[in-house]
Amino acid sequence: MRKNVLSVALLMGCTAQAQQQPNVVIIYTDDHGTLDANCFGAPDLYTPNIDALAARGVSFTQFYGAPVSSASRACLLTGQFAKRAGMTGNAGWTGFPVEKETLAERMQKGGYQTACIGKWHLGSWKEYTPNQRGFDYFYGFLGGCIDSYSHFYYWWGPNIHDLWRNGQEIYQPGKFFTEGTLEEIRSYIGSRDKTKPFFLYWAVNIPHYPLQPKQKWIDYYAHLKNPRRQYAAWLTTFDEYLGEFRTFMHEQGLDENTIVIFQADNGHSTEVRGMGGGGYCGDYRGGKFSVFEGGVRVPCIVSWPGHFPEGERRDAVACCTDWFPTLLSLCNIDSEGIDVDGKDITSLITDPKAKTPHEALFFDFNDSWAVRSGDWKLLSNPIDVLPNDKNETIKGLFLSNIALNPSEQTDYQKQYPEKVKELQALREAFVSSLPAKKE
Repeated sequence: MRKNVLSVALLMGCTAQAQQQPNVVIIYTDDHGTLDANCFGAPDLYTPNIDALAARGVSFTQFYGAPVSSASRACLLTGQFAKRAGMTGNAGWTGFPVEKETLAERMQKGGYQTACIGKWHLGSWKEYTPNQRGFDYFYGFLGGCIDSYSHFYYWWGPNIHDLWRNGQEIYQPGKFFTEGTLEEIRSYIGSRDKTKPFFLYWAVNIPHYPLQPKQKWIDYYAHLKNPRRQYAAWLTTFDEYLGEFRTFMHEQGLDENTIVIFQADNGHSTEVRGMGGGGYCGDYRGGKFSVFEGGVRVPCIVSWPGHFPEGERRDAVACCTDWFPTLLSLCNIDSEGIDVDGKDITSLITDPKAKTPHEALFFDFNDSWAVRSGDWKLLSNPIDVLPNDKNETIKGLFLSNIALNPSEQTDYQKQYPEKVKELQALREAFVSSLPAKKE
């Protein structure tokens, strides 16, 4: 009898903790243009579900990822800027150092069930894969991109099949990949341990190439010219699945106790494989691979009905590194010992008058880098992305001011040499703070 009472008490304790800790869903889109949703300023796009998420949450107008996929994902999962995370380009067989703690690992320690569903792109060797980096469950592909129906690596030969579930290669020829991820999400959430909260990282492979939209959306955008037509149809194809996800969450009664973060990894692609462009960043210069605004400023929304404001915007600067400490705070998880560059941005979300907690943001992509402090931004060897991979590197330093010239067409070095020195000093201090490379 006493044993049964104890079991009930333990179960009630676990259930109470689960209710106190919200579920968390991070939806990470891929190569998604800075302004590419109707609610972010793209008037030609039909994105009712992204817009609905924004209407029930807080949107950021100055939110930052990284110039490229793997670097951005490493920043997200480590809470560190790309150079500290050890990933300034794209991953191959290896990813960021295995000794670095991930957000998923810390969520596990905090009592969360964890799942990564979709694109990984942080290393394909076993020790770098999701199940070894804090995720209890994984379904998706390990490399940079796949054909959405054959699930073969979409780059160059030899062709490599890339679809996995928990370390086992699986074959689902003909199944549309995004549909497959949604099926996995439904199954995972439906069969989860209801006494524990869950952390789901839904790493969407849209609007990354290959562009494979549904025919009905190609027809819908018949008035647009390619590549915008294909890109728009591809993004709206995802928006439709986002709607299915939101409906499922509502049917499961999970709306009120789930934090949903929607964010892109980097700016839009102008690569040949993506038809040379199609994304939209307004007057912002750059795109994927660039440390100009169009490469690193990304759409971002956070929603938690009943807890966060709804239908509001924030102009304060924030970054994907911030989700690590912010989620630990919101989920009541111990943050002792974490090594992050990110800041807790709970106050930014809840208070429209709050200011950015960042003195500076640091971006790296191979030999290019940038540091932003206030409205000033110093760039080194930035890439000016042009359609069909005809990119050009601007050699040396370039000083921009986001308030004076948001398009970053003007170089202010000569007018403000003291700002160059100030930002260089911030950059040098940041680099000096990094651990020495192992020989």
